[in-house]
Amino acid sequence: MRLLPTLACLIALAPGLRAAKPAFAVTSYGAVGDGVTVGTKPIQRAIDACAAAGGGVVVVPPGVFLSGALYFKPGVDLEVRAGAVLKSTADLADFPPIYTSWEGIERYWTSGFLNFIGMTEVSVSGGGTIDGSGLEWPRRRRPSGPRPRAEAPAAPLSAPPPPPAEDFYSQPPPSVDRLSLAPDPAHLPPVNAAGIPLPGGGGLSPPRTVVFQNCSHVRVSNLSLKNQARWGLVFIYCRDVTAEKLRIHADDYIPSSDGIDVCSCDGVRIRGCDIACYDDNISIKAGKDADGLRVNRPSEHITVSDCSFGVGGGVDIGSEVSGSVRHVVVERCRFAGTGAAARIKSQPSRGGVVEDVVFRDLQLADVSRAVDFDVQWRLVPPLAPPARVLTVIRDIRLVRLTGTARSGGIVRGFPASPILGLRFEDCRLQAPKGLVLLNAQKPDLSGLSIAGVQGEAIIRSESGQP
Repeated sequence: MRLLPTLACLIALAPGLRAAKPAFAVTSYGAVGDGVTVGTKPIQRAIDACAAAGGGVVVVPPGVFLSGALYFKPGVDLEVRAGAVLKSTADLADFPPIYTSWEGIERYWTSGFLNFIGMTEVSVSGGGTIDGSGLEWPRRRRPSGPRPRAEAPAAPLSAPPPPPAEDFYSQPPPSVDRLSLAPDPAHLPPVNAAGIPLPGGGGLSPPRTVVFQNCSHVRVSNLSLKNQARWGLVFIYCRDVTAEKLRIHADDYIPSSDGIDVCSCDGVRIRGCDIACYDDNISIKAGKDADGLRVNRPSEHITVSDCSFGVGGGVDIGSEVSGSVRHVVVERCRFAGTGAAARIKSQPSRGGVVEDVVFRDLQLADVSRAVDFDVQWRLVPPLAPPARVLTVIRDIRLVRLTGTARSGGIVRGFPASPILGLRFEDCRLQAPKGLVLLNAQKPDLSGLSIAGVQGEAIIRSESGQP
């Protein structure tokens, strides 16, 4: 008589079933969830032990666990359980500089709070909260008054050639493909490893909250991200990404507190998320200026669906578009009190192509601008020199945008590179101000109606100003 197979055998043999991954609770390695004790080292020990055992899940149980930068390793997932808060410290010393891409330029910059670099098949989930402690970092004053006027870029001043990268980087140079910590955090190079001069010099910023860099097959789901000190959920050079059922909120003004940033990624699905912050709700980027043109990695095949957006900039493409952005769909989303709904922004220094973008079935409630397509966004000196080929924007469709706005918005291309193939289909808005149109070649406006306008519904500006 044959013996029945054990339950373990049944599980092993049943198609589509997998044994549960081993769990590594951070409390087993000394972390204390009292909201006071800094647990960076014990939590990192849990991550390292999980990786050494061949992979599994690092579990954060209920409680408030305070930590500095954490570095995840291949095979290690993260589960922040309901009732758990994984909370960032507010001390820059806890976030050493790593080689990354910050605002579209590869360079040493502040480590993220949670760092996933060079990983495949990674999951972050669990029903709990990741708190960036953004309100506890020193903050700039909330901006007031009108935005700076967009002026024509000044001619660049002549400058001496930058020092060679070999003067600052040993061999092999640091890479965004792996974790590369700065050897001397107090003296960061003025050029990146490719020899591109770096802008600024005003010091490092507080950390981004959750950063995936050079990862593939990523899933982030069923979590709350709170008070991101800089960008909240960030994907850099990633493939096959799903972000769903997330609540990303900032409780008060935090500068540069984007909700989700997608930077030079391929195949990203963002769905069922609730985002309210004090910068872009979602920003889709692809590198900036000379370094972005050098790297030349697009963001493409991006879908944003069934999301709700409160305070913030809306769903933005740009302004870092040097590597190009294409094949983007934003659909079935609601915007309430956002700065804009459909937004594309660039600058003369960017270059790149933005193409095949669809904004479809969007509900607007008291947004500032229904549409905001502007290639002269935030021209604040010092300005980088114009790209050899200006940004090309083409084949943009707006389908069934309905609701209320304070303005129809602005569509502004370059005189030498007008916006091409812009089409409105069954868009019915109510706004006291019309749509400013400048440097768009033969746009199809037959599907756009704006009720309640005090003046012209379509304002064809000759001044270059909205």
